[in-house]
Amino acid sequence: MNKDIEKRVGKNIRKIRETLKVTQDYVATRLQIEGCDITRSALAKIEVGQRHLYPDEIILLKKIFACSFDDIFACD
Repeated sequence: MNKDIEKRVGKNIRKIRETLKVTQDYVATRLQIEGCDITRSALAKIEVGQRHLYPDEIILLKKIFACSFDDIFACD
């Protein structure tokens, strides 16, 4: 995956999370409850584009944030 895209997607995830006023711990815990083995630290790395996102993580983030894929992959 392209680093610029990873950073953009990570920035979008952080923006959505902050808009919802939830912590990285909260999101990581919700992902874990849904069966995704992820830590708060891994989520922090995703948000700054230092870790790849897996398809199951993207689907679960969409569900947890109650957002669209367009929100996660926005190009603005």
